[in-house]
Amino acid sequence: MARSTAEILKKIRRLEIRTRRIVETAFSGEYHSVFRGHGMNFDELRQYQVGDEIRAIDWNVTARMGDAYVRKYVEERELTILLLVDVSASGVFGTTSMTKRELAAEVACLLAFCAVNNNDNVGLLLFTDKTELYIPPRKGRSHALRIIREVLFFEPEHRGTDLVSALEFVNRVANRRAVVFLFSDFQNLDFERAASVCSKRHDLIAIPIEDPGEWQLPSAGLVRVEDPETGRTFEANFSSKKVQREFARIVSERRERRDAIFRRQAIDFLPLCTDKDYFPILHSFFEHREQRLKRGG
Repeated sequence: MARSTAEILKKIRRLEIRTRRIVETAFSGEYHSVFRGHGMNFDELRQYQVGDEIRAIDWNVTARMGDAYVRKYVEERELTILLLVDVSASGVFGTTSMTKRELAAEVACLLAFCAVNNNDNVGLLLFTDKTELYIPPRKGRSHALRIIREVLFFEPEHRGTDLVSALEFVNRVANRRAVVFLFSDFQNLDFERAASVCSKRHDLIAIPIEDPGEWQLPSAGLVRVEDPETGRTFEANFSSKKVQREFARIVSERRERRDAIFRRQAIDFLPLCTDKDYFPILHSFFEHREQRLKRGG
């Protein structure tokens, strides 16, 4: 659907105002501390002092100078944030004030604003069962605003979902370690191997997007249902207790299988739901992650 430039700018501005307090206050002190550094950068070469690590001695310089010299390093603090957002057709589902895709878009935009506020690089991958759009990581407000515009308004060509291809794409194009946020409703659960590879190369954080309407069926009698990704249709009696129980069982098993994948691969995951305010959930997640990393976990 075509949108005017004024409409696009208005929505972006509204979102920026809504998230500014979060970015500038709640996340200002903890944003960097919850992510591991990418490595160590050389800082200085100086004479050995009592208490310095023996392993830090530069033996070549020491031999030339006649005195012991050590190399000092500092942790690299510049982050690269990659936002992977599933824009497949199942994301248009929603039984509350927003759809699953709208929730994913708003949280992704919040993280983009965080990156801008901290002078970090941020990139975007929008995917279905193909790569729909890739914007390489860069810094700057104008770059971030482009990412936000695409997250909010991009119209995908395809309807399906392929998490494996999206994760493999990141592994091919991201040469340096990045913090990768993966937004999806995870309708397909064949992604474990690709997620394992990605999590070893990058700091992968999964954000499952859910809607309460996916957990139980309304007592609506005989209903014709269409799968938004495949277009297949079928009829079911939503008022049948047997159908409701079977539906609840399948949904529960799928969520357990999904979460088990994340736990097996030691991937942090943060389920968000369209009927709950995401900010306290996100803030609590970051706080717990910061505490765990301080403990060396």
